[in-house]
Amino acid sequence: MIFNSIEFGVFLPIVFFLYWFIVSKDLKLQNLLIVTASYIFYGWWDWRFLSLIIFSTILDFHIGQKLKTKEERVRKNYLILSVFLNLGLLGFFKYYNFFLDSFIDSFSLFGINLSGRSLNVILPVGISFYTFQSLSYTLDVYNEEIEPTKDIISFLAYVSFFPQLVAGP
Repeated sequence: MIFNSIEFGVFLPIVFFLYWFIVSKDLKLQNLLIVTASYIFYGWWDWRFLSLIIFSTILDFHIGQKLKTKEERVRKNYLILSVFLNLGLLGFFKYYNFFLDSFIDSFSLFGINLSGRSLNVILPVGISFYTFQSLSYTLDVYNEEIEPTKDIISFLAYVSFFPQLVAGP
């Protein structure tokens, strides 16, 4: 679903009405509605990529909880895990085919013909945004600029909020 589609023209007023008139008195329900609407919005484009945003979000939520420990080595290991997994997923989807093709082309310059299987996977919409959104939380918790949240629903809403999810350049 994109912002200038008829589907979004129907979707937004429904979410707006539910948010302001049905669940307006309960922040927990509002956040749950935002998460549900955001996943519907994101999944409308390609539901198979929902697992990526959910994985990244839940990973960083739990790592944020683990960063409460005062043992610096453990904290650093959790930070490295978060950075490695988040940027690993981002790098895989954004650059796998590029680096594979470049590698094969560079060997062909020397007369060596290699073959590799490129993936016919399209880039998940908003993957850079939600990866860095989620990762920024982990970095802020690690640097003790913020306390880790105990509310997973509000964290899911923070990462997946649909109006900003795909609003990049």
